[in-house]
Amino acid sequence: MSVDPTPWPGPDKGALFVVTGASGTGKTTLVKAALQAIPSIGWSVSATTRPPREGELDGRDYHFLSHADFDALVADSALLEWAAVYGNRYGTPRAPVAAALDAGRSILLEIDLLGARQVKAAMPEAVLVFVLPPHAGAIEERLRARSTDSEEVIRRRVSQADDQLAGCGEFDYLVVNDVLDAAHVRFQSVLWAELQRRARNPRLVSTFGRV
Repeated sequence: MSVDPTPWPGPDKGALFVVTGASGTGKTTLVKAALQAIPSIGWSVSATTRPPREGELDGRDYHFLSHADFDALVADSALLEWAAVYGNRYGTPRAPVAAALDAGRSILLEIDLLGARQVKAAMPEAVLVFVLPPHAGAIEERLRARSTDSEEVIRRRVSQADDQLAGCGEFDYLVVNDVLDAAHVRFQSVLWAELQRRARNPRLVSTFGRV
């Protein structure tokens, strides 16, 4: 039997990865490196009601919408998740994500705990990954080491971080970011493993299952 020598193109059914972690846990650093290392995983362009900033392009940085258009998406359940932030709203359009997954492309969302819960309710098959600090007091230590915030600000940010961390038990995978190089390996291993699942690769089963 001849076998196509071209590299594995990726799964037939993509994965929706939802990455959450308290501010200061390094999740954005892990996400950026993973997107460069795994080309089959893409980034979802969010919708927002805020006006574009200098240099931003509609459809590349955000989908810039009027409040009325955003209201329509919410009413039509066309957003996987959304939230209000400082008077503007941000959300993840459902249709582009679903189209990408059906085409075998995977999508990664970096959102907060409430957004992750919304996505899981809308798409139960989503893979939830939580990035944890090396120990419980690490975030407070980092904030105090910066020596740039008042005591009130530090307490508020630590409280917010604790609220996020309290939800880690709802996630499928927990990645501890203690040593950055090791955390990159752990995080990307989770993504790669999910892409190899048998259920995402029926063509491989049909090709090799009768060998």
